[in-house]
Amino acid sequence: MFKHQIRIAYRDVTVGNHVYYARYLDLLEIVRNEFFRTLGHPLLQLQEQGIIFPVVECSLRCHAAARYDDLLDIETSVTNLGRVQFTLGYEVKRGDVLLVTASTRHAATTMEERPTKMPTGLFEALKKETEGHAPSCPSV
Repeated sequence: MFKHQIRIAYRDVTVGNHVYYARYLDLLEIVRNEFFRTLGHPLLQLQEQGIIFPVVECSLRCHAAARYDDLLDIETSVTNLGRVQFTLGYEVKRGDVLLVTASTRHAATTMEERPTKMPTGLFEALKKETEGHAPSCPSV
């Protein structure tokens, strides 16, 4: 499981001072980028090799509101892994309070958007992340 902290900026909240739901997708993108970087496979490096990982499905379930200036912990883990597709589960927390559960499913494609197998090194790194870890957030 990978954990990353993010502080909520004013731009992310509504007039009612809660994070606008679509902004959570931006936060998940930040965490996903850092997760791949820590695996030793930065997304830009993979793109330079001609492989990208578009989101093909996503879901969010809001349990409580995050607000301006909150410091959030966002945890992600691999919940499903194949050679061409994988799913990440996320939990967004403020302290011990669960705010959001989410999932994103990705397909490995070429730059021309044709499905392809992900590089063996990346597949092995993601597989290692799944070993001994129960999914923190099932696909919802």
